[in-house]
Formats: sequence, C-alpha cells, structure tokens
Amino acid sequence: MTTPLLEMRDIVKTFPGVRALDGVDLDVRPGEVHCLLGQNGAGKSTLIKILSGAHRTDEGTITWQGTPVSLRSPSAAMKLGIATIYQELDLVDGLSIAENIHLGHERSRLGFSRRAEMLQAARKVLDRLGHGDLDPAREVGELPSALKQIVSMARALSHDARLIIMDEPSAVLAHDEIRGLFEVIGQLTEQGIAVVYISHRLEEIREIGDRVTVLKDGRTVAGGLPAEETPTQQVVSLMTGRDVEYAFPQRPQVGAREHSPELLRAEHLSRPREFDDISFTVRRGEIVGLAGLVGSGRSEILQTLYGARTPATGRILVDGEHLRPGSVRAAVRAGMGLAPEERKSQALVQYESIARNVSLASLGRYSRLGWVDRGREHAAASAATDSLQLQPADTRRPVRVLSGGNQQKAVVARWLLADCRLLLLDEPTRGVDVGARAEIYALVRRLADSGVGVVLVSSEIPEVLGLADRVLVLREGRIVREADARDIDEPQVLDLFMEGSAA
Repeated sequence: MTTPLLEMRDIVKTFPGVRALDGVDLDVRPGEVHCLLGQNGAGKSTLIKILSGAHRTDEGTITWQGTPVSLRSPSAAMKLGIATIYQELDLVDGLSIAENIHLGHERSRLGFSRRAEMLQAARKVLDRLGHGDLDPAREVGELPSALKQIVSMARALSHDARLIIMDEPSAVLAHDEIRGLFEVIGQLTEQGIAVVYISHRLEEIREIGDRVTVLKDGRTVAGGLPAEETPTQQVVSLMTGRDVEYAFPQRPQVGAREHSPELLRAEHLSRPREFDDISFTVRRGEIVGLAGLVGSGRSEILQTLYGARTPATGRILVDGEHLRPGSVRAAVRAGMGLAPEERKSQALVQYESIARNVSLASLGRYSRLGWVDRGREHAAASAATDSLQLQPADTRRPVRVLSGGNQQKAVVARWLLADCRLLLLDEPTRGVDVGARAEIYALVRRLADSGVGVVLVSSEIPEVLGLADRVLVLREGRIVREADARDIDEPQVLDLFMEGSAA
C-alpha cells in the first residue's frame, strides 16, 4: 500500500459556542483524487482552512510524508507543498496571468520585477497543465472561468505543490469546461500530485475520484471509500443520516396550467452579443426552465427581465401591462424578484442581519420618517423565514453564518415578503448540499402551486428537466427548442447545445 502523503488524525476545532470538528480523520495518497464530501455545515470548510494554515487545530495530529507537522500559517502550508484553490478564486483581474501566478513570490531584483523571467516561468508551468498556448502576458480579467481555474492551478504548481485542494472547482463551469478540468486534474495526478476534490455534484465523484471521505456534523463517518464502487445512495445516506430520494416534486398533470392567466410575456428581446429575438411566456403557477451552456445568454435574459439590463429591441409585459425596460424598480413594483447566480456578492449583505436581508425589498413598509421599526421588521422576516424552515431561525444573526441552502432561502424569503408574483432563479442550488437541494426543489414547486410564476436557469440539465414544466433550450443567444419537460431528455438537450437546431 502506498504511504500516505498526508494524514490527519482526531482533528478537533472549536469556535465560540460551536464544535466545528469533533474527531476528523483523513489520509491522502500521492497521485490520487480524494473526494471530500458532506452537507453544508459538516466541517469541510473548517478542515481545508486547517490544511491551508488559515486555522490551527485544537487537538489532533497532522503528518506530512510520515513526519508530524504544525500548519501555523498559510505560508507554512505552502512551503510544505499544500495549495488551496477556493471556489471564489483569489485572482487579480487587472494583473497578467504571469503576475497572478507569481503573486506573493514575485521575481525581482533591486525592487524591479524581472518580467521576462516571470513570463518564461509562467509558460513552463502552463505547459505542464496542457495550456502552453495561453499567453502569460494576457490580463486575467479577460479570461473565462475555466481558464481562471487553470491560472489558479498554475499558481499552485509555481509553489511546487504536492497536494492541491480544490473547493467546488466545477461550480462555475459549463459541461465542456468540466471535461477540460478533469483532463487537467488527470495530468496533475500522473505527475504524482494529489488532489483533494470538494463538490456537491455527486455525479462527478465516480468519474473523477479515486477514494471518498464523508463528513457529517464535524466527524468522519466514512473514510477512504472506493469512489467507483460506492453507490451514490450510500454516499447520500452517509452525508445526511437518512435516505434522500433524488425524485423531484410531482408536477401538475399535463395541461393543468393551460388555462392559467398569462403572467409574463417577453417579445423579441435582443441585446447585441448576448441574445437575439427571445420570445416566451410564463403562466401563473408555471415553472419555465432555460437550459443552455455558459455564454448562451440565459443569465442575461433573466437580468433583462428584471431591469438590470436594457434590451436593445423587444418588450416585456407583466399581466398585460408594458414593463418599463431597464428599471429594476419597475420590475419589483410589478411583482418580480431575482435570486441571482452569485447570491453572496449580488443578493446578500453578508454582515447585516438575516432580518435586514429579508426585508430589503419591502423596507418601506417598516419605516416612517426615515426610521425603521425593527420590531415589525424582525416579526415580518421571522414569519417569512419560518415558512421556509430556514435555520438558524434567529433572524438577528448575520446572514453570513447561514449555509448555502439557507442563504438561498433567505433570498427567496425576501421576495415572498415583497409579495412576489414572478420569481427569477439563476442557479438556485449552486453550492448547496444534496439534502438542502431537495428542500429547495420542494419550495420552488410549492411556490408554483400557490400561483407564483418561476423562470429557472441552471447549468445542471437534470435539474431543469426535473423541476420545470416547460423548457426553452438556448444556444448562442437564441431559443432553438421549446418543449414540455416530459417530452425532452438530457441527450436531446446536449445534442441541441452542440447542433443548434431542433431536429
């Protein structure tokens, strides 16, 4: 048996009032992809922060290549050869690829950067990742998400990393980009580099992983399971402590919404280089899914409906009334709400309370002469969050303490409180664990059953097909097919992505 590169035994970490880790074990071998799984709050983030040197353990031992070590700082972890690539990449858009790769260990002489040397070194490390054709002088801000991931990996290799921790690396990637990511990971492991891979997408684990460790409530409940041989349902049961079915909520019968009043009508919407001639309708209580690759215009369409972007052509009608284009205020007054793709940066004020985040769209109801009646605000927010079973229930706590699934519920609660009639959901389960996904699916269906119209965007085709009543397939900014969700399957959608025609 191969000697572990890394061993962690009985790791304990306590924060005020919370025991985040309560005896975690993990071992990683050279050249393997070790998948670390668990629901939000299971302890994954705390564990990787310990590995990266951002937190120190309270108890337990860490062994690196057979020698006990103390990871007292990020620089100490990096010197050993441990690099972490977080979901929210820490790249500087205004700097070049080479400058980002060498950030923190720039090559200089007498205070001046040795640019030619950095460019040459960057080319070598990019070549190791199979991207030697990428110009290291190019600004990172110009790159798509997939290539930004490559730059982050190149930075790790520039530190001679032996172990790379990847936190949700596929979360912002399209299907074809994920395939490229897996190829690069394969190249890394062939060079003997180990990867700890964290993902909520369980379908990826069998494809990319060698072994699996599962955390629950800060403890290791299964360690070193063979990824290919472990059934997905077993992994889900270990993560949640119960059997969670992957079934989506039951849809209404065919034709049940046929005579429902039309809530939204988009006619011939276009924006140069984003989308062209987009027309569709949404009825009360109907869930309409937009399926498309990254760059197909799906998120831009939602933002245009919401007034965050102004269409170059076309019009939007809500309940038959023309909606003022490019006006978020008009959209909200018409009963429209948006849960954006990047909820942490675009939807939530992280250091404000849950109550304030929930009441943002209807704050005027609880204000008088510029003063907010906090009692009424908290009571209203508590009622909205209770109906969604948000945890923790104390709305005075900062929203940043919530898990991904509960943060998504807080965004939805905001629009419920504002009497939203049309909800736009962009990647509603991104970064959300399997148990919370089922809750969000049930919530979306419950809203639709109450008469709310929903427009859903998701990178996960099964999610669109399983949750929506009707599906619009997008390619290069155009609708290439519209179908009842029961009449189209995943292979057909993928073919449409590639072909761009409704054969």
